[in-house]
Amino acid sequence: MRLPNSAFGRTVLLIGILLLINQCISYVSVAYYVIKPTQHQINHLIANQVRTLLISLQEENESTLERILHQHQQATGIRLLKQEQSELLGLHRAAYYASFSMMMSDELGGPAEVRISQGEQYLFWVKAPQAPDYWIRIPMNALDEAHFSPLVFYLFFIGILSVAGGWLFARQLHKPLKNLEKAALRAASGKSIKQVPEKGSSEVIAVTRAFNIMSTSIQQLEEDRSLLLAGVSHDLRTPLTRIRLATEMMVEEEEYLKEGIITDIEDMNGIIDQFMDYVRAGHPMDMKVIDINHLLGEVIIQEQFQQWEIETQLAQCPLPVLMNPVSLKRVLNNLIENAFRYSQGDIHIRSQLKDGNKIVCIQIMDCGPGIPPEQLSRVFEPFTRGDTARGSEGSGLGLAIVKRIVDVHGGSIKLQNRTDSSGLIASIHFLAHT
Repeated sequence: MRLPNSAFGRTVLLIGILLLINQCISYVSVAYYVIKPTQHQINHLIANQVRTLLISLQEENESTLERILHQHQQATGIRLLKQEQSELLGLHRAAYYASFSMMMSDELGGPAEVRISQGEQYLFWVKAPQAPDYWIRIPMNALDEAHFSPLVFYLFFIGILSVAGGWLFARQLHKPLKNLEKAALRAASGKSIKQVPEKGSSEVIAVTRAFNIMSTSIQQLEEDRSLLLAGVSHDLRTPLTRIRLATEMMVEEEEYLKEGIITDIEDMNGIIDQFMDYVRAGHPMDMKVIDINHLLGEVIIQEQFQQWEIETQLAQCPLPVLMNPVSLKRVLNNLIENAFRYSQGDIHIRSQLKDGNKIVCIQIMDCGPGIPPEQLSRVFEPFTRGDTARGSEGSGLGLAIVKRIVDVHGGSIKLQNRTDSSGLIASIHFLAHT
């Protein structure tokens, strides 16, 4: 048996097992200490009635015997019947009870047989060893089916009530943990974190309070980082602008220096822009539902203006995704430009629905040298470049920005080398909007 993975499931399972053991012990205890003694008592009383009736059979006068049996029947309802009469009065519908038969045999000192029939009233049929040709029919007016059901009903009702109570208890115990899990997932996806209500047991309250303190610190750290990068960007651009103006005033003999300085300034401005894009990529965005094929079409048209050849295989049906179009265009532009930068031929773009139309998949494939397998798992880390083997330069933030934007959209991105030929496949997956 495999145990549930969640603490909630394990708590409910533990309570259920304990209740099952308790119910079994209760049932055995009641059966042994209540039902069994009651059966012995009933059997003893019936045996006494049988012995009393058997004494009457010792009367040799037939008319006197009939009168005694009639009086006995009037007083107790017990009848002494022969086999034929018993069959006519319903003996064949009576069920044989081995346990009562064994106890009756012990009471009467010989092999006895007990049958019980149910109708408007319970009837005990007893064949005594002292009178094997007769059946003694004993009505149990005070005993009906309802007297046997309370134990089963009690155990069933208490079991359901206990399991339901245990489930509610476990649910109430684990609800704060569920709220904590949702808040942690929101923090992991870069979304704003609300303070989690501090409810539950003292241990859960302590963990929730620590999480709230941590989330507040993380938000403050994000704000400080954004402010720091914005300040650095502003402070750096001012001297860079002065340097650019100074280079424009250089004499013609220093033209070779001027071009190098301007190139360096543009590279530095590009790096600063990437820093700012990386910070902004994790911020909340305005989302709306758009067909990803429509967005791909716009990006492909823009890229083809640069005389690049793109082969497409787009899904024929709409691919609705909840997105921020500007941010997602940046992702597609970045991946397509990377593909052309390293490709030794055309690139191929494909879109499709997967997993029962629940997942939208976009693939961008190039024909370049690919990335060494040991670097594939690190290329999305900031300031990490997996393209050193392909001879490019950069700050190492491009794919990190792409990863952050995809994460904010609740998607996933994966890079893998092509198996059919040289090159790289960038696969992006989003939940299809329904």
